[in-house]
Amino acid sequence: MDYEIFDLGDVTLQSGMTLPSAFLAYKTYGRLNAKKDNVIVYPTAFGDWHVQNEWLIGNGMALDPQNYFIIVPNLLGNGLSSSPSNTPPPFDRANFPQVTIYDNVKLQHRLVTEKFGIEKIALVVGWSMGGIQSFQWGASYPDMVERIAPFAGVAKTWPQTHVVLEGMKAPLLAAVGFDSSKLNQLTSEDMRAVGRVYAGWGLSQAFYREELYRSMGFDSLTDFMAGVWEDSFMKMDPHNVLAMIWTGQNADISANPAYNGDFDEALRSIKALACVMPGSTDLFCTAEDNEYEAKLIPNAVFSPIESIWGHFAGRGINRVDNQFIDDNLKRLLALGTNE
Repeated sequence: MDYEIFDLGDVTLQSGMTLPSAFLAYKTYGRLNAKKDNVIVYPTAFGDWHVQNEWLIGNGMALDPQNYFIIVPNLLGNGLSSSPSNTPPPFDRANFPQVTIYDNVKLQHRLVTEKFGIEKIALVVGWSMGGIQSFQWGASYPDMVERIAPFAGVAKTWPQTHVVLEGMKAPLLAAVGFDSSKLNQLTSEDMRAVGRVYAGWGLSQAFYREELYRSMGFDSLTDFMAGVWEDSFMKMDPHNVLAMIWTGQNADISANPAYNGDFDEALRSIKALACVMPGSTDLFCTAEDNEYEAKLIPNAVFSPIESIWGHFAGRGINRVDNQFIDDNLKRLLALGTNE
């Protein structure tokens, strides 16, 4: 096991439900300095584990463990932190309670403060649903978070993004005849169709037209669909996926008592220096949505990743995109904050 567990005890979620014996799985890189001011929080995205974040961590990079103490908390529902697949009855599988992004960040805040005694965070960074968490950190704890850098992630699930996630959920519901009482019959085999649905959204039209999958070692579109999309989704537990889809569909940094649904006010309340990096061809976390958000954050720079890798411009696969993200993070970390 290359990660640690932070026990949260019985947690009352935003829904009012109690998640008993909740826990966060997390991994740290580097050392916390004496002043405890070299902290970077880097939450995981939908379906990812901490190991999938490691492409952005390394010596000489912006997220350099020689300079920073980097905490990577795993998303609730991802199979490592409390999830449908690892929670005992009666909250296992389809009975797992609904968890929000707000819940995730609130529990991560407990990890950061209770476990490590940290009061200031230099940067919260994340891809996709990790990006939503970085926005949430900025809105929930504006005096604690000095910088945020969401890439290919929006501050709320805009309507079309909601529809995309609904499309990913549909094959699992279809597998049980849209009878929610039969959801516990789902198996990983049922995830094959979910991978096929997502294949059209994760990358851009130009990516497929230019056959860039060949640069990843696939000779045909069929091989790529099976080798990347089917394979990666079939490794996921269907109940974990349904839980994370619910979290994603209901993501909104203003959907909490601090902002009561006033999205613009939540964005205006973020004090952190922000670098918002959408993928220029992202089909469901669009640059247009991010641009709206960045304009309302007082100290935000809008810096699209010009790439035909779509949503996956932020996935750590394409070297040019990786360099762009790392360069932007270096610039952001070099900026002083108004302390």
